[in-house]
Amino acid sequence: MNDIFKIDINTQSIKGKKKLSPPQILAIGFISVILVGTLLLSLSIATVNEKGLSLIDALFTATSAVCVTGLVVVDTGSVFSVFGQILILLLIQIGGLGFMTFATFFAILLGKKINLQDRIILQEAYNQSSVEGIVRLAKYIFTASFLIEGIGVIILTLRWSFDLNFGKALYYAVFHTVSAFNNAGFDLFGNSLVRFQNDIVTNLTVMVLIVLGGIGFSVISDVYSQRGRKISLHSWVVIRTTGLLIAIGAILFFLLEFNNPDTLGNLGYQGKILSSLFQSVTSRTAGFNTIDISALQDTTILLMIVFMFIGASPGSTGGGIKTTTFVAIMLSIFSIFRNKSQVTVHGRSIPGEVVQKAVAIMTMAIMWIILVTGLLSITEKADLIALLFETVSAFGTVGLSMGITSNLTLFGKILIILTMFIGRVGLLTIAFSIGKGNNPGNQAKYPESKIMIG
Repeated sequence: MNDIFKIDINTQSIKGKKKLSPPQILAIGFISVILVGTLLLSLSIATVNEKGLSLIDALFTATSAVCVTGLVVVDTGSVFSVFGQILILLLIQIGGLGFMTFATFFAILLGKKINLQDRIILQEAYNQSSVEGIVRLAKYIFTASFLIEGIGVIILTLRWSFDLNFGKALYYAVFHTVSAFNNAGFDLFGNSLVRFQNDIVTNLTVMVLIVLGGIGFSVISDVYSQRGRKISLHSWVVIRTTGLLIAIGAILFFLLEFNNPDTLGNLGYQGKILSSLFQSVTSRTAGFNTIDISALQDTTILLMIVFMFIGASPGSTGGGIKTTTFVAIMLSIFSIFRNKSQVTVHGRSIPGEVVQKAVAIMTMAIMWIILVTGLLSITEKADLIALLFETVSAFGTVGLSMGITSNLTLFGKILIILTMFIGRVGLLTIAFSIGKGNNPGNQAKYPESKIMIG
């Protein structure tokens, strides 16, 4: 029984090849959970009509849930049975917190010791610089997540019990709280949260859950442990960048859509402000919406594509290139403008390898998005802006759509599935999984020579 939760990274191939690296373990772990979810969602018990989903739709839904994206080919509330909905909920929770978090927690409950190899995998999963305190962080993530979700469930249950019977209000509150905190965007209402445009309690609760899930568990732990004392530079950058992006997004959304009769135009000022703030928060990671995305102006769509591309923060439940990657690149650009040899922020310099890593992540992300959008433009009957929006939404594990997801061809669904997986697991993790990984050995130094740039 205990061995169920042990991940052995010493697994050898039949021919005695090298052991699996932590990035490969993480990738295989996500794939395994997705495949199990696919098989279960294809069962007759998973759908209301008792026919189950086709394998491709089951795979799409399972990938979207495990990768906490929220893109759907069928309506979650009307197509899936209670079994199917609970299964999706479990896949979201496992995908959001990471299967290693669950494996570690159950291993601790069963009295098993977390060895060094398992700690290295956790380090890779949480994007930490060392294994020191990594098990403590895993326990904190598990406990804090369920505490935050518990508070969210209580608030939403009390609010929605005025409109629904208590049992249904509780069930819906649990589902949407888990979906919001894990930045998944799955809903049971059929039109996301459009009916709550003017509901202050629902809007604020969901927004807080999304932000807490998207800033990263290490930031939450750092802020809690310091309690007013000086936090780390990473936490400082994440918190300020998140706040700035939310503010800028809300202001621009408000101004751009103010007179659009299909979005904010017919709402009062409370509805306009709430919808602008909500969409600014959710467009970077979560995928919920309180307005019709397909009715947005092109400029607003472009703004949301940028926000989805940036995404959440490292070690969180969200995707995208991450806020710190964006900041590192922007700081590098500013340093060039100011003719500075160092990239600095808040009285500290950012190591060159960090900036190099940030540039590599952004470059690979852009290349992948261009490739997928180009291929979709060949196979799908939709506008290029809608296809680009869908691709970036999948990569950023956001889940917003301009209404083309259910009409994707088989090839289109496969492309979006791959994009959701890459967006959740991470470009570098995928690169290390299929390459030689971050092996520091055998790195010869070559003589330098300049080339002309610009």
